[in-house]
Amino acid sequence: MRIFCLELKRVLQARLTWILLALALILSVLLAYLPATYCYSSYTDEAGNEVNLTGLASISYEKERQADASGIVTPERVREAVEIYQACLTSYGVTESYDLPEGVYEEEILPIAPLLHGVKEAFADPDTGMAPTIMEIDPEKIDGYYSVCEARIASLMAMEQPDSPAAQRRAVEMYRKVEKPFEVYPGMSSTILDYQNIMGFLVLLFCVVIAAPVFSAGYQSGADDILRCTKHGRVTLGVSKVFAALFVSGAAFVTCAAAHILVVNSLFGWECTKTSVQMLYSIVTLTSMNIGELQRLFAAAGLLSVLASVSFTLLLSSRCKTSAASLASGLIFCIAPVVLSMTMPGALSTWLCSILPASGTSIQAGILYAITGFKFLSLGELAVWTPWAMIGACIIEIPLFSFLAVRSYCRHTAA
Repeated sequence: MRIFCLELKRVLQARLTWILLALALILSVLLAYLPATYCYSSYTDEAGNEVNLTGLASISYEKERQADASGIVTPERVREAVEIYQACLTSYGVTESYDLPEGVYEEEILPIAPLLHGVKEAFADPDTGMAPTIMEIDPEKIDGYYSVCEARIASLMAMEQPDSPAAQRRAVEMYRKVEKPFEVYPGMSSTILDYQNIMGFLVLLFCVVIAAPVFSAGYQSGADDILRCTKHGRVTLGVSKVFAALFVSGAAFVTCAAAHILVVNSLFGWECTKTSVQMLYSIVTLTSMNIGELQRLFAAAGLLSVLASVSFTLLLSSRCKTSAASLASGLIFCIAPVVLSMTMPGALSTWLCSILPASGTSIQAGILYAITGFKFLSLGELAVWTPWAMIGACIIEIPLFSFLAVRSYCRHTAA
């Protein structure tokens, strides 16, 4: 324990460590606030003047206008919203809401807009996937809204995973277990979670920078040659170095994630976290969670991804002779999922991005997008949803890479 405390003190005494930790916390709060600055609303007041609202004022205005749409999303409420939408557009002789006269959308359509989310997707053509306009939907068919959604996930998976009947069956089974009817509490958008993902990726990079020189700096300076000759200079010291780096990284991510979630939910309203994921993303999203639960799951999965990535960086550090080499190698593996997701073929990219330690918080390929997506790892009759594969891989990689890092450190010999 004493050696661990000394190693922890050594890591925290570095000026770069404190700079990166402070920067991570500042960026976490900033990324929580930024989505609010992009909110924009406009309406015409009683005097006929156009009023433009931005930021928190816009959020407050739209939440007030859509207050009646809050609550349980029953088929009856969806049908009523569709009928209001169709009647409004018919009365003005248009087929799309953007053709309505100025001010009409804000007055008549905006209050029911949350209930219209996913309606077009639910009634998409099962063969082509093309969604109809709301004007083309028969309101009477909405009485079986959730049955239509279950049929939609079956047709969607047939297009998404045509060569994997196991994945198709698994997706249908998962969606049937999703709690219905959904709930919606206006105020948040999917952009908020995108920024949480960016926060996780940045904290990951900072933690890798902190962990990269843990072993290699001693090799480079020659200090390790002396420490290795002491009583606890091999296994005990190696284990202490690993745990110190993991502790700092884990504490940094937990602090940043908590700060980010606290600021976001305070700005947009804690009641918004009760919104079903399906009412923010695809109406046939496979997970039975609300936004608050998704925030917490991403924070937990992001923590595992950071710890797995730091463990892997420590392995690289134990094998590299210089800090620059270990840092460069660690950063390359951090951005690898982003590059692979854009360049590799579909199935291979899915497999690689599911097992790489940095995938959990990766941009474009992270667990947030996996949870709201429909990708499975198929192996014969076995189909594993990619978010569970990512989490499982990180749980295995943390002790594996940590053990290999200590083992490599103990076997290191000066050149």
